[in-house]
Amino acid sequence: MNNPKQNFFLAKNNQKIHYKFINNKSLTTIIFLHGLMSDIKSKKAKHLIKFANKNKINLLLFEYSGHGRSAGQFTDFSIKNWVKNSRLIIKKLIKKNKIVLIGSSMGAWIGIMLIKYFHKVIKGFIGIASAPDFTEELIWKKLNIIEKSKIRKNKIYKLKTNHNNYYPITKKFIFDGKKILVLNKKIKCNFPVELLHGIKDCSVPWVYSIKLIKTLISKKLNLTIIDDGNHSLSRTQDLKKLDLAIKNII
Repeated sequence: MNNPKQNFFLAKNNQKIHYKFINNKSLTTIIFLHGLMSDIKSKKAKHLIKFANKNKINLLLFEYSGHGRSAGQFTDFSIKNWVKNSRLIIKKLIKKNKIVLIGSSMGAWIGIMLIKYFHKVIKGFIGIASAPDFTEELIWKKLNIIEKSKIRKNKIYKLKTNHNNYYPITKKFIFDGKKILVLNKKIKCNFPVELLHGIKDCSVPWVYSIKLIKTLISKKLNLTIIDDGNHSLSRTQDLKKLDLAIKNII
């Protein structure tokens, strides 16, 4: 089994980005984009390592600034920074290969932003519990006047999550998100698109994958709704559906 090497990529702001790369000498590289405050130790990331080795395909995993073993404090960054992290590391490490972008939750939004940079080499896009525009639709619009005022004054707002913890929400996080909203756009995809979403997703309602169908314009678009699936979609039966989505593309 090809074990991934752990390395650090130095971004332009001298931020160290932690990444793992499996080189199975394939002409295609899967790129995994994790979710908010997640990392590459997740069940999905570990599953993709096994999948890549079993199917002799390359795999790139990395953690955005302020996540996992990458440098920086989470509250100093926003999705715009994480899109930039992703674009730079892909451009640096993937030279000739076709790529399959797999985005989990926020990672799907990041993946959508990467389409304009890599559309010529994208072989397919997979969104898992996709959360496009979540900073606006699922956070900002649900805050009251007092909470919004606190954020506007550069104070950190602690947003409770479904996992008995919280997300530290900053002004940069919200207002950078406003600059890159995608659900009001149409993005031409000359490649297959596979979307997976669970009905029991309490973090990002499955309707967001329905909305995404109107944004990602592809002749080959498949939406798989998982009746008993939650936001993580990390159970064995969920991961089998992910395998099928990848195989539909490669």
